[in-house]
Amino acid sequence: MPIQIAWFRRNLRLADNAALLAAVRAGGSIIPVYIRDELDSGGASNWWLHHSLDALGTSIAAQGGKLVIASGAPVDVLARLVAEHDAEGVYATRRFEPQARRQESDVRDAIAGIADFDISDDSLLYRPEDVTTKTGSAYKVFTPFYNASRALGEPAPPAAEPGEIEWFNGPVDSLELDDLEFLPTAPDWAAGLRNTWTAGEDAAHERLASMASKIKGYAEGRDFPAEDATSRLSPHLHFGEISPRQVWHGIMNSAREHHVEQSAEPLLRQLSWRDFSANMLFHNPTLPTDPLRGEFSEFPWTENEEWLTAWQQGRTGYPIVDAGMRQLWQTGWMHNRVRMIAGSLLVKHLLIPWQHGAEWFADTLVDADTANNSAGWQWVAGSGSDAAPYFRIFNPIAQGHKFDPDGDYVRRWVPELKDLPKQFIHEPWTADSFTQQTSGVTIGKDYPYPIIGHKAGREQALAAYQAMRAHNAA
Repeated sequence: MPIQIAWFRRNLRLADNAALLAAVRAGGSIIPVYIRDELDSGGASNWWLHHSLDALGTSIAAQGGKLVIASGAPVDVLARLVAEHDAEGVYATRRFEPQARRQESDVRDAIAGIADFDISDDSLLYRPEDVTTKTGSAYKVFTPFYNASRALGEPAPPAAEPGEIEWFNGPVDSLELDDLEFLPTAPDWAAGLRNTWTAGEDAAHERLASMASKIKGYAEGRDFPAEDATSRLSPHLHFGEISPRQVWHGIMNSAREHHVEQSAEPLLRQLSWRDFSANMLFHNPTLPTDPLRGEFSEFPWTENEEWLTAWQQGRTGYPIVDAGMRQLWQTGWMHNRVRMIAGSLLVKHLLIPWQHGAEWFADTLVDADTANNSAGWQWVAGSGSDAAPYFRIFNPIAQGHKFDPDGDYVRRWVPELKDLPKQFIHEPWTADSFTQQTSGVTIGKDYPYPIIGHKAGREQALAAYQAMRAHNAA
């Protein structure tokens, strides 16, 4: 009987898995393999990955198979498996990070003439090659990209899980999942993650079903971090526990059933932004490290470890920012509106390079997608192709009052401020000493003063921006 290898990457699911379906169609028995390599890095995302692989392995075992776990360069692992088992083909899902694309090229070259190498596209709604301008170039602005995507029609319907999979049941060398050491040892910092998330394909579909009931309120509630209005599907999408097609059709089917199609539009745009970010990375491989707008190579950034550490620890003195940074540390996730506010403070008020923020997010986010993370930070920094102008600077006080008007989000994540009256919750340093005393918090002792005043930070940011413009004009 012929043997096929299904190389699981960021497609840790059985349903609507184009690579797995292609392997099944090729005929024979299938060796499912996951390979740990240098692309696995962030602590929080590795925690998620452990549990996602555990769920996938359990699903495969229930059907009589065994998920093979390996570590090393994929080209070496796959070439060895092909040789040892005389496999006819290797089937995988395409990825868009530069290192991942090199992996695919290396594997294709290594097994050429020995076994087929088949790459499927199902991690995005549409392939990057399918969403281009009339001249065939990449879109640089999101809205035209979104409109072009919608003009292609609805994404293909998701495919069901194969009815019968003939898993290979012969001997295959495999590590145990614990051998990958994805989980923290001492100290155990993952308690908040365990209390917040459940990884795996089944959990992803439960999350989608939960979101389907909230479609009507998404547009109004998504900017308010105290509300449970967002989908929180991002880590499930990142690891491919659910496909974007499954999400798109799940949302639209529910919206049509309840006659709220227009309410689904903002959520579908978020899926399209995910495609747009991947497109930017595909066409600009240096997106994670270099500004897309070349003039920002001359921006006068500063290096301040003390300020960077205060930001990372949620001790900036701006409650909405600190709430977000503490939510991130405890749960591996931060509300998107707060990501923008916290990011703006770092790169504009503090003039710390956006790459430092991206590195911190990459280590602490369970949904640390390279394309989304890089595109988001370049947007905040003003250096991206479709970015807010640099001189548009978020006021963290005003943003707090607007999007957390009662302070519920701050009170949850910055408990030392929980008893302050709401008029002071986003600027606690303005509370008089009696109010501080009766609220059980002393500013400057229990909670810091702002790391830099908003006015001073804004002026500093604008001065830096003007200095960059002057340097590039010279």
